[in-house]
Amino acid sequence: MSIGSRASTAPAEIQLPESGELTAADRPWKVIVWNDPINLMSYVTFVFQKLFGYSHEKAHELMLDVHYKGKAIVSHGRREKAELDVFRLHEHGLWATMEHDS
Repeated sequence: MSIGSRASTAPAEIQLPESGELTAADRPWKVIVWNDPINLMSYVTFVFQKLFGYSHEKAHELMLDVHYKGKAIVSHGRREKAELDVFRLHEHGLWATMEHDS
């Protein structure tokens, strides 16, 4: 290629999703708290109230799901929010993960 000449490229054709379809990036994420043998039930309830602003009743219900079912979905939303929620739960000593909502 000689100096001063430029290669031109045609814009790539992009197929957009049809209306109503969600791309992987658009699908919401869910934050899951898993049961552990370490944290007291009252502490888990307190953390849910503190981090997510749940009422005592809602936080207690989620804690019981964690205790009896082994896990509970405590929040959902965009990836960045889910990552922050998982980080904050880890800071409070709870075992949490995130995955795409189905």
